[in-house]
Amino acid sequence: QVMMEPITGLQRGGTGADLSKAASPNRNHRRRLIAIAAILVAGAVTIYLHLNSGKKQSARAGGIPPLPISTVTSTTGDIGVYVSALGTVTPLNTVSVTARVAGQISKVEYQEGQLVHVGDPLVEIDPVPYQAAVTQAEGQLARDQAQLELAQVNLQRDTSLLNKGVISKQEFDTQTATDHQSEGAVKLDQGNLDQAKANLSYTHITSPIDGRVGLRLVDPGNIVQANGTTPLVVITQLQPISVEFNVSEDSVPQIMEAIHSGRQLDVDAYDRAGQKKLATGKVESFNSQIDTTTGTLRLRATFKNDDAVLFPNQFVNVQLLVDTHKGVTLLPNNAIQRNDNGAFVYLVQPNQTAALKPITVGTTDGDTSEVQGLQPGSIVAADSFNRLSDGTKVTIRPSASTAQSPAANK
Repeated sequence: QVMMEPITGLQRGGTGADLSKAASPNRNHRRRLIAIAAILVAGAVTIYLHLNSGKKQSARAGGIPPLPISTVTSTTGDIGVYVSALGTVTPLNTVSVTARVAGQISKVEYQEGQLVHVGDPLVEIDPVPYQAAVTQAEGQLARDQAQLELAQVNLQRDTSLLNKGVISKQEFDTQTATDHQSEGAVKLDQGNLDQAKANLSYTHITSPIDGRVGLRLVDPGNIVQANGTTPLVVITQLQPISVEFNVSEDSVPQIMEAIHSGRQLDVDAYDRAGQKKLATGKVESFNSQIDTTTGTLRLRATFKNDDAVLFPNQFVNVQLLVDTHKGVTLLPNNAIQRNDNGAFVYLVQPNQTAALKPITVGTTDGDTSEVQGLQPGSIVAADSFNRLSDGTKVTIRPSASTAQSPAANK
């Protein structure tokens, strides 16, 4: 039997001393790694303990740092009480000009969109036929006037002859009737002449009002009929102009009280977005009854419209001033908050803490509201509401103008 013996380091060609020398560097490297790790852990623990100690000292020194906020100050002033409505710009006068005589258009004397005044020429109709009619009427009148003069002379002669008994009473009566007939003919001729002259003047069509003409509806050369359904031109008055709007019947007593007191109510017209003020006018009139289908009363306000910013059939937002509250406390709307219990503000106390203060909001005009329950001059928070609560420590953030002033002085 062959005995298997373990192979020793000598059989591999090496010695035990050589193996020991090879393993020694690995052990030294491992020791260095362990030492470095121990140093890092110790450093981390030291840093953690230092930071934790700093936080405890900070907490002991003053707790959570104050919350920076922007503020606004309540003021004393006047604020208007308004009734809001949607209105339509309506011209006071709109004229559809038509021909009063038939004929051919010889000239169009206006430009589309032109501003015209009373008496400005608009359209010319061929006047030749109507001039001829005037001449004819004048001739007829001259002939009948001559016959009237002859009849009057004969009547005077017959009157003398009748007194002398030369002619009979019947002959005299006949001459008297002839004289009266001639007078009637002259009057008829005069009327025909006046009518002919009027028709001639109708061929020269002028503007009856001040306003703006629309787009051209007829061209030269067309034949138009007298009093036709198609207008020759449409003129719209722009200055002054009116706005018609409806208010709820709930607002009618307040409006009527203001009107009956003798005050002229101001009306502000804003654009459709309600941001830009277009014009200010006065209430001119109102309807005699409330519309039962809508529960509204229709009012009309007039505007000078000198800058022509209001245009016919334009939709505008209307603010009707019915009253003015004087000497009340005013506050910007961005400082007012609301919850289930109503409106409130965060009042900044002298000890630099925010206190929740309930208020009552009255009339609102734009970005400002009338408030009750707050003294004028009170400083209230204007932002950071998601982090504010009753008793929160705050610090007032400098305004932009305050922050820029030191740099401007340098």
